Amino acid sequence: MPEREWLGSDAVSRLQVVSGKGGTGKTTVAAALALALAREGRRTLLVEVEGRQGIAQLFGTEALPYEERKIAVAPGGGGGEVYALAIDAERALLDYLQMFYKLGSAGRALKKLGAIDFATTIAPGLRDVLLTGKACEAVRRKDKAGRFVYDHVIMDAPPTGRITRFLNVNDEVAGLARFGPIHNQAQAVMKVLKSPDTAVHLVTLLEEMPVQETADGIAELVEAGLPVGRVFVNMVRPHHLDEGTLREAAEGHRADIARALSRVGLGGARRGGLAERLVEPLLAQAAEHASRVELEREQRQVLAGLDVPTYELPLLGSGMELAGLYELATELRKQADADE
Repeated sequence: MPEREWLGSDAVSRLQVVSGKGGTGKTTVAAALALALAREGRRTLLVEVEGRQGIAQLFGTEALPYEERKIAVAPGGGGGEVYALAIDAERALLDYLQMFYKLGSAGRALKKLGAIDFATTIAPGLRDVLLTGKACEAVRRKDKAGRFVYDHVIMDAPPTGRITRFLNVNDEVAGLARFGPIHNQAQAVMKVLKSPDTAVHLVTLLEEMPVQETADGIAELVEAGLPVGRVFVNMVRPHHLDEGTLREAAEGHRADIARALSRVGLGGARRGGLAERLVEPLLAQAAEHASRVELEREQRQVLAGLDVPTYELPLLGSGMELAGLYELATELRKQADADE
């Protein structure tokens, strides 16, 4: 699979779709990516489609309305800006009805009667077309001077298990419309989604289930003809012990460890002394650490076999604050610059 340029080139895909298994931090990665791409005066739009208001929580702002709003500036200066939008399927359908059928107040009346919610509920394919269509419209939109309004649009998309079906809107609307505006809208959306303008990134952890779901997700995307971007390995924990120390801990040199603890003032090394009593819990922690390191090594091998470029982002502790997002964005820029 060819490597897709994304941060270090003007030819970068303009629609960046970020998915991942629940709990991997896909919204955090999407937000950090939006910040990283908003450099040197560029403007990015970060959109969410699941109605969770996760972006607003990350940036510490009030709930996002159905309008594009500036929420941050790029790290390191340069004048870059990040805008955000929470796409609502009902409001998008009203826009759609006005655009193609000029319903205006009649459309608003349908909303009051519950018809809009009914339509998007009984036809989930229509909902997905509306959500992806709104993002693709932002990708294509130009100002009066003919310049793109946004250099990049980053979508915080549904989880890996649903991402291919969500993006493959042609199949979803096949039972709804074979011609007419809805069909044409789906065709226009797919033209963007299957072009070099799009890259679908998957977020994972160095754990067996998320890595397997990532592998399955990549296979499904490739089969559907959707462009795979990168794998972001999130929340990577540091290795505090080298291989030799881990091997010694596993072999359990208790007397040596007790004497070493005693030499640094942590009590006596003889049986019953403080240093001696600390050995067992320390060995238990070392064994747990060694087991985790081995598991992560195995999962890295699996990811390497997927033939997809991979970036790693560090674990920043409990909770995520705005400063942490900027730190992750800076880390993404460093890794991208190192690839150039």
